[in-house]
Amino acid sequence: MDNKEIVKYFYEVIVSENQLDELSKYISENCMQKTGEKEIFIGIDGMRQHLLALKNTYPDYTMKIIRQYVADDYVISEFIMRGTHEGEFIGITPTNKVLEITGVDIDKVVDGKIVEHGGAANTFETFFEHHLIQPV
Repeated sequence: MDNKEIVKYFYEVIVSENQLDELSKYISENCMQKTGEKEIFIGIDGMRQHLLALKNTYPDYTMKIIRQYVADDYVISEFIMRGTHEGEFIGITPTNKVLEITGVDIDKVVDGKIVEHGGAANTFETFFEHHLIQPV
């Protein structure tokens, strides 16, 4: 698989089907999370914790990649995440509503593994649309 296919498979199969035992095949032990100009070490365990937290909030969530672009080792993926809001998230009580959140992930792939992960999800827009948050 090329880098684009690796990233797509990772999100649509490994993440969507909660195959966390397979993480070491797709995530580097030295994986970093990029947030703006900050780099935070997450490794395989940090990625596992992140995905478990998402599954606690949206137990049935799946990800669908709708567009991808490649630049050098970077794969930019536009996605739709869909799941039932069954767990508390940032103080928001579970609604049992099926929510769709769009976003963009930027992953750097080296030697077949994600070594750097970053991106953004449009959580605010979805929560506002479903009246889970109110304007101040």
